[in-house]
Amino acid sequence: MTMAFVGIALLGVSTWWGLEYVLHRFVGHMPRGRTLFSREHRRHHAEGDYFAPTWRKALGVTPPLLAAFGLLSLGIGWALSATYCLGLLAMYVSYEVFHRRLHTHPPRNRYGRWARRHHFHHHFMNPKANHGVTTHFGDIVMGTLDAAVQIAVPERLAMSWLVDEEAGDVAQPYREQYRLVRLKR
Repeated sequence: MTMAFVGIALLGVSTWWGLEYVLHRFVGHMPRGRTLFSREHRRHHAEGDYFAPTWRKALGVTPPLLAAFGLLSLGIGWALSATYCLGLLAMYVSYEVFHRRLHTHPPRNRYGRWARRHHFHHHFMNPKANHGVTTHFGDIVMGTLDAAVQIAVPERLAMSWLVDEEAGDVAQPYREQYRLVRLKR
């Protein structure tokens, strides 16, 4: 029985990776500001350091999670249903922390460098591509993967970790992967 709980928790975790892509692409971008989620997402793109308040995200996540729990409970029982939902919720919370850190902290390892380039290519180069944040599998399956080249970051949206304030340019470790774009005055 323990393996069933581990398996169903991992299924919940795995479900997030598909939801991440679907929510980002079809709920964040396609409504073009006609829904609250889409407006919040557009604001995040326009103000790189803006993240919707946690309470607002919790209000958006709670009803679908409770609905999933209720429906699953009918088929697999409340204990396995709760385990699935906890796995899904744990991955969602991890995603939220990870996504914020992409914007606020420098990369520490190869995956961190990849994730930032992949994600910031979406933000600053091609918002119709690279909808996955933690993984690019959804982009591969859906044909929206776009190779991240040198990322042109508008100066007003540049992340603090990216810029060397003294030089007024991209910090040395990131100059091959990023460049600042200044508005012409």
